[in-house]
Amino acid sequence: MDSRESKEADSIRRRRECERCNRRFTTYERIDEIPYMVVKKDGRRERFDRQKVLSGLLRACEKRPVPSSKLEAIVDAAEAFLTDAPERERTTAEVGELIMKQLKGLDTVAYIRFASVYRDFKDVREFKEELEGLLGSRATGKGKK
Repeated sequence: MDSRESKEADSIRRRRECERCNRRFTTYERIDEIPYMVVKKDGRRERFDRQKVLSGLLRACEKRPVPSSKLEAIVDAAEAFLTDAPERERTTAEVGELIMKQLKGLDTVAYIRFASVYRDFKDVREFKEELEGLLGSRATGKGKK
């Protein structure tokens, strides 16, 4: 018969009528939102924060010729990857690897910047190994830029 939001806007109030006995009654409906979670390296669970991922990508791509639409597409892909998970959660390792794979195809400098923060290189040797792997794949024709 009638539907409207509650005063707090956290539920929908519906006025209904039984088709058999014609009695009227009110129901309240709430959206049952279960957040998408990422499991951190130390085991903590945290809500997936789209803006946090985008800001990390923006920092990695600072002063690089990477269009913001491409960064949005990477974040969209990460979010879709998370929503496809049956448990509504993924590890940060899985999400990070997906992001780095896509970033590597866009801009290798941005990829190295992102990887250095994401993989938390402990010393120059680890950084050098990542660069050598990147240069090796580039020499075989797999890398871009």
